[in-house]
Parts: sequence; structure tokens; C-alpha cells
Amino acid sequence: ERMEIHLNISFPRVPCELLTLDVMDVSGEQQTGVKHGISKVQLAPASEGGRPIEVRTLDLHADEPADHLGPNYCGECYGPPAPATATKPGCCQTCEEVREAYASVSWAFGKGEGVAQCEREHYSEKLQAQRDQGCRIEGGFRVNKVVGNFHIAPGRSFSNGMMHVHDLNNYLDPSQGDHTFTHQIHHLRFGPQLPDDMTTKVGGKSTAWTNHHLNPLDNTEQVATDAAFNYMYFLKVVSTSYYPLGWKSKGHSSDLDDSSDLVSIGQHGLGQDGSLETHQYSVTSHKRSLKGGSDSSEGHKERLHAIGGIPGVFFSYDISPMKVINREERTKSFTGFLTGVCAIVGGTLTVAAAIDRGVYEGATRIKKLHQR
Repeated sequence: ERMEIHLNISFPRVPCELLTLDVMDVSGEQQTGVKHGISKVQLAPASEGGRPIEVRTLDLHADEPADHLGPNYCGECYGPPAPATATKPGCCQTCEEVREAYASVSWAFGKGEGVAQCEREHYSEKLQAQRDQGCRIEGGFRVNKVVGNFHIAPGRSFSNGMMHVHDLNNYLDPSQGDHTFTHQIHHLRFGPQLPDDMTTKVGGKSTAWTNHHLNPLDNTEQVATDAAFNYMYFLKVVSTSYYPLGWKSKGHSSDLDDSSDLVSIGQHGLGQDGSLETHQYSVTSHKRSLKGGSDSSEGHKERLHAIGGIPGVFFSYDISPMKVINREERTKSFTGFLTGVCAIVGGTLTVAAAIDRGVYEGATRIKKLHQR
């Protein structure tokens, strides 16, 4: 079974090129550098208001084909083997392909000095131009409905033995800017959003279906003063269903084979009859400096932090075995109320009569036994 996660988070002190979204779960599935369904919007420096920059400026790795170098051109990968996704097998034609090759063997890449493809694409200059910019990550992606986590951290990610690590060179390089993981969570939800008509109407009354289906992390802001800082959010996810009048257990989009991805992002969980399968969540949070130390500045000298880790924002989610079902029903009329009262009174009299009959028969038989 699968579920969708939708997010909209701004990082005013980290440029888009340095941010990577990764997903992993206990089943062993990993999604590194998630791009499908995710948009990165460049933001102007915070000193300039942090306004969005045109989408056309987002592509740091502009497509500059190497055809002009000759049809037989085969770019060097500078040590590691060419990535499986290379446009020309066995070759690294672009700076991005060289970076992928480095990541495949767990090598740090840096700013691409001495790499012909990156120099041709002016990678270092474009990276330098973004140094003071921010980034907003928005969109949705699909995950297995099991315990897992997703995180937004700096640098390209790769596996080193049994460890998941990131290339932090450019993030921690002082010449690349004063980066921190100050962030604002505009929106974070699991599953589709409740439509307005579902949240504002029950039958003929203008009352909400529910007043507890809230996303507690919406409009959350955290300010960091140090680049080596880690934020962790621990989420408990509860499946939640909303069934309107006349709902029947058929024709729901969740009945489709999730593995076939027949349902587009944003449509999973929406029923053709107006029903909705979504999720609620509760959250606790924790933050720490990767340099270690205590929280004496916050009045907690006894709280000590370990040294080391990856800077970034991490979301760990657990799936609750329970499910909340909200079913719309018609308001009971006065005649229905009277019928219910009569049914209760009638049932009570019937039970009382049965008990009286049982006591009478028992007393009669005992009396007969004593007379013998």
C-alpha cells in the first residue's frame, strides 16, 4: 500500500543547487534526489525580501550538448565508471553526469574544478551566483505505507558502506556563503487535502465534518544561527476516511494497483462518489547542534547532545494501526426519535417480562420439589 506526502518548505539561507530530498523506509526502498513531482523555486536573498525568481533560472545545469565537440566525443568521468543514466554509454558528456559518477563511488565533488564539462557549462560561476539565494521545495511524492523517513539535506547523497551520507563540501565552504537551515514549513500533509465543501457542509448544516483534522506543522518556522544544525520531526500518522451520504465500498481510486502508478500525484485517495482516504498526524520535534554540547542556554544543563551527523531537516514517520472513520449520516427526525424511544421502552418491557417469567417458573418448580 502506498500514500502521498505533500510539502511546501522554504529555506531562505540555502540555494536550490545544494538541497537534496531523499526518502527511505524499513522495507529497504530508497529514493535519492527525488525530482518527480517536486519543484525547486529559487528565492532571492533574504536581504532582498526572498521573493521567488523566475522558473527559467532554476536549471543550474543548462543543457549544453557537446555535439559541437564532434560526434565521436566521449567525455571523461575522471576516475569512476560512467553512470547508468549517461546519454552515451561509458561516457560523461555533462557536468551532471560527472557528478553522478562521483556519487556512485562515494566521492566528494566540490565545485568541479579541473572538470572540462563543468568548466564548459560554467558550473562554478553559476554556483557562486546562487550563494546568497534561498530555495522553496514544493510538490508531492509517493511512499510505501510503512515506517520511514524523508529529509532535506545539503549536497548530493550516496551510500558509504551501510551509511547514508551527503557531500557537504559546498555547503560548509565559507566562500559559498553563510548557509544555515533556517526554514519555514508552509504546509505538510499526508494524503489529499480535504475539499472545502467537505469541511464546511454536513447535510444541510453549515458545520464542519471535523474540527480536529489539522496539519500541526503548517506555518512552523525555525531559525538557525549555525550551519551545523539538525532539525528532527517525529510524526505519528493515522489513516482517516471521510464517507458522504450514499457512500458504497466501490469505485475508489485506492482500489487501483498502487504499484502501477495509475493514479497521478494529488489524486490518490479521492473517490468518484465523494469519499476521501487521507491521513492525520501528530508531531514532536527535536533540534540539536552537530557540534555537541548541552542546552544550558535554554535552561537544560542536563541535556547533552552527541557530536556529528548531517545538517538538515528530517521527518521520521510511523504508521498507527488504528483508523479514524468519519461517516456522514442524516439528522434524526422527531418521528425517528419517538420510534427509538418506543423501541427502547418495548425492549425493556420484553426483557422484564422474560425475567419475571423465569423467576416465576423457577419458584414454582422449587415449591413443587419441597412438597414432595
